[in-house]
Amino acid sequence: MKKRVLIIGAGEAGSMMVREISAHPQSGLEVVGFLDDDVSLHGKSVEGFTVIGAIDTLLEVVSSTNVDDVIMAVPSGGRDLVRRVVRLCRDAGVEFRIVPGLIEIIRGSVGLEQLREVHPEDLLGRQTVEFDGGAIRDKLAGQRVMVTGAGGSIGGEICRQVGRFDLEELQLVGRGENQIYNIEQEIRSMFPSLPVRSIIADIRDRRGLATTFSRFNPEFVYHAAAHKHVHYMEAYPEEAVKNNVFGTANVIHAARESGVGRVVMLSTDKAVRPQGVMGATKRVAEYLMVDANGHSHKTRLITVRFGNVLGSRGSVVPLFINQIRSGGPVTVSDERATRFFMTLNEACMLVVQASLMGEGGEVFILKMGGPIRILEMAKDLIAMHGLRADDDIKIEITGLREGEKLHEDLIVEEEETSDSSHDYILCSQPRLPDGWETEMVLGRLRDLTERGDEAGIYDFLGSIIPDAQMGKS
Repeated sequence: MKKRVLIIGAGEAGSMMVREISAHPQSGLEVVGFLDDDVSLHGKSVEGFTVIGAIDTLLEVVSSTNVDDVIMAVPSGGRDLVRRVVRLCRDAGVEFRIVPGLIEIIRGSVGLEQLREVHPEDLLGRQTVEFDGGAIRDKLAGQRVMVTGAGGSIGGEICRQVGRFDLEELQLVGRGENQIYNIEQEIRSMFPSLPVRSIIADIRDRRGLATTFSRFNPEFVYHAAAHKHVHYMEAYPEEAVKNNVFGTANVIHAARESGVGRVVMLSTDKAVRPQGVMGATKRVAEYLMVDANGHSHKTRLITVRFGNVLGSRGSVVPLFINQIRSGGPVTVSDERATRFFMTLNEACMLVVQASLMGEGGEVFILKMGGPIRILEMAKDLIAMHGLRADDDIKIEITGLREGEKLHEDLIVEEEETSDSSHDYILCSQPRLPDGWETEMVLGRLRDLTERGDEAGIYDFLGSIIPDAQMGKS
C-alpha cells in the first residue's frame, strides 16, 4: 500500500517534489495535495494536485484524507514556520520530512534521495550564513595556527574549519591525550596533506605553556579551552578560576612573550550579567583580554561571545535527545527558561570570520536570532522522534540549578555595539570596570583559590563585575 503524502508549500520546491514522486512510482508515495498560506493559490491545481488550503488546516486535512506522511517543501521558511509545521504534525500524529536547502532548489537538484528528517538545527530556521572563504584563506594560509581545547566539541570544530585554508601547521593543544588523539586522527583523515602537531599541555601551567609557545611558535591562536558546565563550577569555583581566569592569563602571557600575532578567546552569553561562577570567570577573562591588548604592541587580543551551540558536549539538545531515546523523562529547568542557539558549524565559522576582523580589544558578538523557550525545544525534539510529549515521553520541570539564569543576554548594558562588515556579527568596545587593576585581581583570586575560600571567590567575583547578579535568580 502506498503512503499518502501531503506537501507543505506549493512553490518551486513543492512542484519539484511532486514531479520527482510522479517519476518514481516505485517510491511507494502517493500525493494527496498541497497546503500553502498563499490564499491566491487555494483551490488551484499545481502539477495536477489541488492546493487544499492553509497550513493551519493540516490536522483537519490529515484526518479527512488519511494522510500518512508530510513533506515540508519551503526551503526559505524561517524557524517559526518549521516549528509550526513540526507541532502540527506532532498533534496530527503523522511523520514528517523536509526537502534540502535553497541552493539545491536553485540548482534544480531536489530528489527523493535528498528528503530527510527534520534536524534540531532546522528549528533555528536561520538562513544559511555565508562566509568569505577567500578572505579567510588570505589571512590564514601559510600560518601556524594553534587551538587550545582542541579536543572539545567547539575547539575540534574550529580545527575542522581552519584546516581547509592551507595552513603551514595546525597545532592541537589539550591536556586530555585521548581527546587530542581522536581529533588528530580525524583531522589527518580530512586533510592528508596538512601538517598537524598534537601538543599535550595544560593552560593552567604558566611556565610550561610559555615553553610550548616558544618552542612551536604559533602565529594565530584560538583559545577555546575552558570549563563551561555551570553546575560543576558552582560546586568547584576554584577550578573555574584556575582554568578560565588563570588559564586565559597564561595564554595571554605566553602569546605576547612569543610574539603571536593574534589571539582569539571564545566567551559565552553567561558572562553577561553573570549569576554563577562560570559566567563570572569568563567575564573576568574578557577583561584580561581587553586590558592586555591595551599594553600589547604586537599581539592583537580579540574576544568572540556567543550562546548555546547545538551539538556541543554538555549542551541541552544532546541531553534531551539521549533522554528521549532512553524513554524519558526529559528534564527542563523551568518552563519559562529561554536560550540562544546556533549550530556548531555556524558558530565556529563565525568565530573564524570575526577573528580576522578585529584590530584588538574588541568583543565580537554573534547574532543568534531570537531566544527559544527550552520547553518548546524539548517538545519539538520529542515530536521529531515520532513521539508525543506527556503521552509517550514525560517532561519533568526540575527547577533552575545554582548559577543558572532564566534568560541569557549577549550584550552588556554599558557596551557600545555597532554593526560589523558581516551581517551576523556585532562589534562591541568593552569598558574595564572603574579601578580595574589586573595584577590586583589576579593576586586576590590566587590567594582565595590557594586557600580554598569558595565563598570568598564568589563574593569577590560579584564585587568586581558591575552587572553581576551573583546569587540572584
